[in-house]
Amino acid sequence: MTDTLPHLSLAETRVLGTLVEKQRTVPDTYPLSLNALTAGCNQKTSRQPVLELSEAEILAALDGLKDAGLAVEVSGSRVVRFEHRLEKVLAVPTQASALLTVLMLRGPQTAGELRLNCERLHRFADISAVEAFLEELAGRGLVVELPRLPGSRENRWSHLLSGQPAVEAPAASGGRAGNQEIDELKTRVSTLESEVAELRAQFAALRAELGG
Repeated sequence: MTDTLPHLSLAETRVLGTLVEKQRTVPDTYPLSLNALTAGCNQKTSRQPVLELSEAEILAALDGLKDAGLAVEVSGSRVVRFEHRLEKVLAVPTQASALLTVLMLRGPQTAGELRLNCERLHRFADISAVEAFLEELAGRGLVVELPRLPGSRENRWSHLLSGQPAVEAPAASGGRAGNQEIDELKTRVSTLESEVAELRAQFAALRAELGG
């Protein structure tokens, strides 16, 4: 399996990750047209780094993915559409593909960050479930646990579909670790805000139903 693992470029991982993400989050528009795929690849949220890929660059990335069997062009529509073959080619379940997708789209993350960021793709019961799938993927050479950064409480994980990730220099990692904790807090706050808004809506509906 790992002997034939494709070495993907940044553009290829962005295209592949976007195809998997949109299949889960907007199934009505999947497979994706080139326009929809371009918008998904270049969106400003849930992407690290944010890219500005041209349609030509995305088509070139699709060619590379098609050569690796990871994407196909779908016929039978007036508009050319594309879909992924990630689970089939890598022989991974949907839980594992969700983790790989978020790592491709957002870069290295801790198990806690992955659980939160995978919420729309797959809802893991707890961090232990995330860690179990990460360990399985690591055993197959698909992800790797990175050295812990100074000031960080958790190790981050990275996918290996683009080869071994560059290890950050210790001199520059202190600030990065602080930024990571801030990003973690922002993610948690955003999640809590969404949950509070949902609870408020449910409470308002209950009061209206009870005539209060």
